[in-house]
Amino acid sequence: MLGQWLDWSLDGQLPTASQGVFASGTYHLHAPGILELTPNTVSQSAHTCIFSAAIHGNETAPVELVGEWLSGVEAGSISLGAPVLVILGNLPALKAQQRFLTTNLNRLFSRELAAKGEEPDRARQLMAAVDSFYARHAGRPKLHYDLHTAIRDSRYPRFVVEPFAESSNDAEQWGWLAAAGMQAVLHQHQHSWTFSHYSKHYHAAQAFTFELGRVAPFGHNDMASLQPMRTLLTALSEGHTPPNQPATQMQFFQVQHELMRHSEDFTLCFAEDTANFSRFEPGTLLAQDGKSGEFRVGDTPLHVVFPNAQVEVGARAALLVAPIV
Repeated sequence: MLGQWLDWSLDGQLPTASQGVFASGTYHLHAPGILELTPNTVSQSAHTCIFSAAIHGNETAPVELVGEWLSGVEAGSISLGAPVLVILGNLPALKAQQRFLTTNLNRLFSRELAAKGEEPDRARQLMAAVDSFYARHAGRPKLHYDLHTAIRDSRYPRFVVEPFAESSNDAEQWGWLAAAGMQAVLHQHQHSWTFSHYSKHYHAAQAFTFELGRVAPFGHNDMASLQPMRTLLTALSEGHTPPNQPATQMQFFQVQHELMRHSEDFTLCFAEDTANFSRFEPGTLLAQDGKSGEFRVGDTPLHVVFPNAQVEVGARAALLVAPIV
C-alpha cells in the first residue's frame, strides 16, 4: 500500500492495483499523493480525518511523520477505526525539495480560484478530493490537520494556526493539541486561503495548520520531538479519544495585522533570520514599501510570525500578532 502509493506519487509508476486490503481496512489510491483508508469497523467516536503534508515541498518532517504512522497502519500495529484521507500536496516541489515551483500552493484553496498552471490545477484537484471524501463519510465530525514546518527558528518551535471561519473549533481540541506537544496557538483574524482554511470554511471541519519545527532535509529532522504528535494522529485514526493536557500550557496569540508586499521595492527592516514570535516595541519600523510606505508598530508591542520579504508582490510578508492574556 505505502510503497505503491509513494512510487506512484513521486516516480509516476502506475500501481498494479488502485485498491486493496490491509489488516483493519481497505485502501484506495485515488491519484498521486491522494490515498484513502476505510476501516472495517468505524469506531463510535471516530472523526472523518484528513492528514495532509508537503503542501510546501521542502517541509519534510511532516512527510516522515505521516510515513511512520502509515507504516504502522500497514503493519497492523495501528488498527484503523476512522476513515482517513492522506494527502501529499505539491509533488513536483517535494521531488525538487523546493517550497514551491511557480507559486505558493497554500494560498490557492478557494472555490473562486481562476489562476492557471500546475499549482492552481493541483489546488483544484485537492479541493475536489476533500469535497468528495467528506461527502462519502457524511454524518461524522470532520477534522483536517495540515502538517508543515517553518522556514525559520521560533520562540515556540511547535505551534498551531487556527484558520478564521464562522464556525468554531471544539474546546476539546486545545487539550489534544497541548498533549501533542504544541507550544502556542495563533488565531487568524480574517480569511486566508490555506488548505486548512478550506476545510474549516467550506466544510465546518475542525481544521488547523501545524508548524512542527524548522525545515530540514529528509533524515535530518528531530522526529523524537514529534512523537506526541504521532500519538495524536494514531488515536484519531484508531477512532479513540486522544490524550489531553491543560490548554493553559500553550500561549495563545491573535493576529492584529497582515504585513503585505505591495511593490517590488519592499524591505523588512529587521534581520532575515529573525525568529517567529520575536517581539517589537511601539514605534519600531518593521517594513518599507515603495507603494504603501512604511509600517511601524503602534501603541502596543507586536510579535512577528512568518516574516519573508521574498514573497510575490501582493502576498503576505509577515503576520503581526499579540498575546491573548
